[in-house]
Amino acid sequence: MHPLLRFTLDLFEPNQPLALIKSARAAIKNGATPLIEVVPESTPVSLLAQTHFRHPRASRELRLGDALVAYEFKRGQRRSIGFSVGPDGLAVRAPKWVALRDVDAALHAKAPWILRKLQETRERHARLAAHVIDWRDGATLPFLGQTITLKLDSQHRFGAAGADLVEEAVPNAQAMRQTLVISLAHSATPEQIRDVVQAWLMRQAKQLFQQRLAHFAPLLGVQWKKLSLSNAGTRWGSAKSDGSIRLNWRLVHFKISVLDYVVAHELAHLRVMNHSPRFWDTVRTVMPDYAALRQQLKDEATPRWD
Repeated sequence: MHPLLRFTLDLFEPNQPLALIKSARAAIKNGATPLIEVVPESTPVSLLAQTHFRHPRASRELRLGDALVAYEFKRGQRRSIGFSVGPDGLAVRAPKWVALRDVDAALHAKAPWILRKLQETRERHARLAAHVIDWRDGATLPFLGQTITLKLDSQHRFGAAGADLVEEAVPNAQAMRQTLVISLAHSATPEQIRDVVQAWLMRQAKQLFQQRLAHFAPLLGVQWKKLSLSNAGTRWGSAKSDGSIRLNWRLVHFKISVLDYVVAHELAHLRVMNHSPRFWDTVRTVMPDYAALRQQLKDEATPRWD
């Protein structure tokens, strides 16, 4: 890896070629028109771009193609340049000794990736905004790729579980539906309903994760030691060399095949702790269609838990 540059990619992103930074700097030195141009403070934003991506803590602005990108820039005690695209936008970190021209060259080298990730993040947020759950009797949400309906019923008692998934007939229709019966009165607040449903989903997630870890670990020839549930906003899982696995409980919104992909992905890290070709070959041994499942994980929106 180039000693100057470290790219912070989003979940499960394979490594990208870092030699691009050298060609980018050479092209700029030879007089080529750079894809990225630092924007003078006096230049009106409206003259530069119709598409804007602005980090809430932005301290620098630049142009990438037809888009204006305002990003958070910080220097610190680090050995390399790093940048990431997250929910807030683009963030760039650099050592104190690195010149701004080197930062620009790094951004230039990965401009297509940055624009694609910024646009994907914007589209993902738009989809999430359309998936806000109205926490009430009759509300719906996805569970293992299927839609379940919430039903408040204070007459039912489910002990510590607080809820139970049953199949019941749809009124005035020859069909059945999956209903999560919740032991709360109809006067329950949205927050109370949300908390009971979340607790139930987390219990289901832990049981499912344990089952799928037990299934895939022998196939991959690894042993996991500890399972923890994660509530991260954008990261679906992680693994440590000591056998610790963290999985996001929100994965229960997806089909079981997508959940299996994430489980297999993290277990594969117990053999290969990077995203090299060898790692993806390892995943492929138990998940031949991992690329399609990985794309589903990116494309499908899950409910917001605000």
